[in-house]
Amino acid sequence: MIRLLPDRIINQIAAGEVIERPASAIKELVENAIDAGANQIDISLADGGRTLIAVDDNGAGMNADHLRLSVERHATSKLNTDDIMEIHYLGFRGEALPSIGSVSAMTITSRDPADDNGWTLHVDYGQVGEVAPSSRQKGTRVMVEHLFANVPARLKFLKTDRTETAQIIDMTRRISMAHPDIGFTVTDNGRQSMVLVARQTSDHQNHQNNQLDNQRARIRDAMGAEFADEALALDAKRDAMTLTGLAGLPTFNKPTAAGIHLYVNGRAIRDKTLIGTVRAAYADTLPRGRYPVVVLFLNVPSEDVDVNVHPAKAEVRFQDAGIIRSLVINALRAAIDSDFRTSGQLGQTALGMASHQQYGRGSYSGGSYGGGRPAYRGGGSSYGASPDWQNPAHYNETLPISDMPPQARLADDQHHIHAQDQAPDHVTTDTSNADDITTDYPLGAAKAQLHKTYIVAETKDGMVIIDQHAAHERLVLERMKAQRDQAGGIERQALLIPEVIEPGAAAVMVLLDHAEMLAGLGLVIESFGDGAILVREMPAILGQTNIQQLVKDTAEELLEHDNSQSLEARMDHVLATMSCYGSVRAGRPLNAAEMNALLREMEDTPRSGQCNHGRPTFVTLSLADVEKLFGRR
Repeated sequence: MIRLLPDRIINQIAAGEVIERPASAIKELVENAIDAGANQIDISLADGGRTLIAVDDNGAGMNADHLRLSVERHATSKLNTDDIMEIHYLGFRGEALPSIGSVSAMTITSRDPADDNGWTLHVDYGQVGEVAPSSRQKGTRVMVEHLFANVPARLKFLKTDRTETAQIIDMTRRISMAHPDIGFTVTDNGRQSMVLVARQTSDHQNHQNNQLDNQRARIRDAMGAEFADEALALDAKRDAMTLTGLAGLPTFNKPTAAGIHLYVNGRAIRDKTLIGTVRAAYADTLPRGRYPVVVLFLNVPSEDVDVNVHPAKAEVRFQDAGIIRSLVINALRAAIDSDFRTSGQLGQTALGMASHQQYGRGSYSGGSYGGGRPAYRGGGSSYGASPDWQNPAHYNETLPISDMPPQARLADDQHHIHAQDQAPDHVTTDTSNADDITTDYPLGAAKAQLHKTYIVAETKDGMVIIDQHAAHERLVLERMKAQRDQAGGIERQALLIPEVIEPGAAAVMVLLDHAEMLAGLGLVIESFGDGAILVREMPAILGQTNIQQLVKDTAEELLEHDNSQSLEARMDHVLATMSCYGSVRAGRPLNAAEMNALLREMEDTPRSGQCNHGRPTFVTLSLADVEKLFGRR
């Protein structure tokens, strides 16, 4: 038998879609406060929001009639016409307050500035009380007690108080980044857990610039200086659409997508399509399984986006998703290409590991290193004679060789003689013209090659360590991309003797299916019987390389990305694989001229801070960092 469900059940069903946990209830209440024009929103909670949630704002309040109407389903002040596409507020469905009131004891206290006094209304698990006078002076306060007490099935799915509180703080932080002109506080069990001060400026002549400055300042407050200092500013426009925000350097990445913060017309969303678009923009700059960290604000005309996809309003649909994808990818790639830096976290990680190696294994203990050999500490003509050797300022003094004890002078002299006569195999000291190179360059001047793999360069204020193979991989890839985009395509070199390769039946099929694409990338193949192919031409830029392994790796890339990637993405993956075979190998000695040439090309090449597989190509250490390592600071 078909029957109409009672309002109580209808509200509980709606609550199940809108109010998933305490953070969901607070999200709805905070968005109401923003829509009401508040510039200060204070959130209080107890026991992770289970027993108490209170959201207090100083926005436009409600009179008695509007307060009574606010707890009715689908009653809203935010949709002024019957056009569902004309949405200019965060809320518009009119479901939040009745949904919350159906699964809690909710009290709303509010005051309209035009009224002589405020009003209060209590909703007890769906039972609406009478509106009564209140002494409220301004704005609205919504207090929610004992959430889900009448829905024990929902209550048991909540996590620990600490986890629920963390979700609330994270949700508030996400919303706050889109509204820098609003101050936010979160108080948990009487202890203030988060304070974000409103960012406002009074200079109306530079309104747009001030908005961007306030936006970035709020991102710094919410995300931390570490991200803000290593992020790339975005300010792109296409027709009536704009994209602003900050995009983290590729080497500043995370193991999950939690660092991707997306906003459409000021609304925080979690849209899989947009997240995929962001990842596509960072393609071949991130290690597999890693995600970028970005805060992107996309503003589009309201008629071009549908936010009425889901009751939680976390997803959107665009009228022209292709234009949005193009705007986001082009803006992000332009920012990434304009800055070849790597994350400063890498240097700090290196210092942390070095400190652990030095101090974490018991190798340093009082006045001896390792096996108990006395340490020279300076300050006189005998070991250990100085009482102030532990003073960091003492390490800044230069001790003349004549003041060293005889044993120390002898060891030092022998060291220099040995260095001049014969350098060890793992250090290249051919720096015949290294001193002629200025350190004013971003990557400085190359001074040595370690283990025939790593280049050490001196900068004005520190040092840089470069992985020569990883760096050259990126340079070769970008050269091949540039050739691909030219009219003639990638230059090819015909093989004197075509090479027959047997990579397996599946690999042969996928290679032949992409034969035209591969030819455009400089790799010309044709069928050669069952399970084999014939390679006739190779990209000239690769020089002599292991053709067998290159073709097999290319087939693996195509097999993995054949169905899940666009043609352009597949081409980029194949180019990344090819360029790996045409780059300077680890273990190849380089002279000073070659090393410095590599550094200069890195400085002129987009994305040179990461290799084709997303690994960093260099690590920067400031002089201050090195001095900390040696106790000088």
